[in-house]
Amino acid sequence: MQRKENAGLFLKGVYDLNLPYKLIISGSGSLELKANIQESLTGRKRLFRLFPVSFEEFLQYHTEYKYEDRLPEFLAVEGEHVRFLLEEYLQFGGYPRIVTEARLDEKKLLMDEIFHSYLEKDIVYLLKVDRPEIFVHLIRLLAVHSGKLVNYSHLASSLGIAVRTLKKYLWYAENTFIIQMVTPFYRNIKKEITKSPTVYFVDLGLRNFALGRFGNLVAVSENGFAFQNFVFNLLQEKADKLGGRLHSWRTKERAEVDFVLEKVDEVIPIGIKYASLKKISILRSMRTFIEKYQPKSAWVVNLSLDTTSELNHTKIHFIPYFKLLFSGSS
Repeated sequence: MQRKENAGLFLKGVYDLNLPYKLIISGSGSLELKANIQESLTGRKRLFRLFPVSFEEFLQYHTEYKYEDRLPEFLAVEGEHVRFLLEEYLQFGGYPRIVTEARLDEKKLLMDEIFHSYLEKDIVYLLKVDRPEIFVHLIRLLAVHSGKLVNYSHLASSLGIAVRTLKKYLWYAENTFIIQMVTPFYRNIKKEITKSPTVYFVDLGLRNFALGRFGNLVAVSENGFAFQNFVFNLLQEKADKLGGRLHSWRTKERAEVDFVLEKVDEVIPIGIKYASLKKISILRSMRTFIEKYQPKSAWVVNLSLDTTSELNHTKIHFIPYFKLLFSGSS
C-alpha cells in the first residue's frame, strides 16, 4: 500500500463508501505509509505498532497453549524447560516466521531474507538512503554496541560519514522499528536531550544476525548482552503501560545503572544480572544512585532470586525476569 500513489486519497474514498468492514492497512515501510495516509485520513484511522512475538506469546506457542490461563504455574514448576526456551528466544528473537520454523538452516535463510528485504525495501526504496552499504555497516556496528552508549563521533568516523548523516540514519533505523534509543537520566531535560543515548534492538534475532551470531551465541558475555536487551524490551512494554519512560544512567566517575524507570511521582533504578543469584548483592553503582536520588524502590532483575532487601529506606526488589511478564509484579 505504501507504494501506491495517493494511497491516502484512495483509502479515504474506500472509507467514505461506508462499507460494513474495518480495514487493516499494514506496511514494512511505516514512515512512507504514515506519510501517505496521515492527512487524508484525519479522524478516520487509528495507528498502532505491531511488535515481534513477545516472550509470553513465545512460551504459549512452545507449550501448545496448555498453560494459557496459568502461565505463572508453568514458570514455577518447569524451571529447566523455561530456561531452555529463554535461551532459544535470546538466540532467535520473535519474528513470527522465525518462531514457528523448527529447522536451524531454514531459520537462517528466513532471517537473511528479512534483513535484506528490510534494507532493499524500507531503506533503499522508501527512505532513499543513497549509500545502503554504509547503512548495513551501521546496523552491524550498532549490534556490537547494543546496550552501550552511542559515541556519535566514533561511529561517524568508522563509517566515513558526517555526524549529521549518522544521526539521520539512526533516526531511520529507529523509525523503521529496528532499534530503540534510550536517553540518559538527568534532572536537567536539556542534558537528557543532548547527551549520548544507549541503543537496543527491537528484535534479538535481527541483532544476532547483524552480529554474525544468529543461532550461535556461545560466550556467557554474549548471552548477557542479549539478556539485557531482552529485559529492556520487557521493561519498555511495562513503561508504556505505566505511562513512564526508560532511561540509562552513568556518571563521569563511571558509576552505571542499566535502566531508570521514570514515572510521574518516582524513579526506579533497575540493574540487570544474567545470573541465578543465590544471595542478596547490591553493586556499588546501585548504591551510588540510591544515595544520590533516594528512590522509594529499586529493582535487580535476574534469572531466579525473588526477595527484597532495604538500603537507606529504599526497598530493593530482586525480581526473576519472568515476573515482568505479569502486570501485577512489583
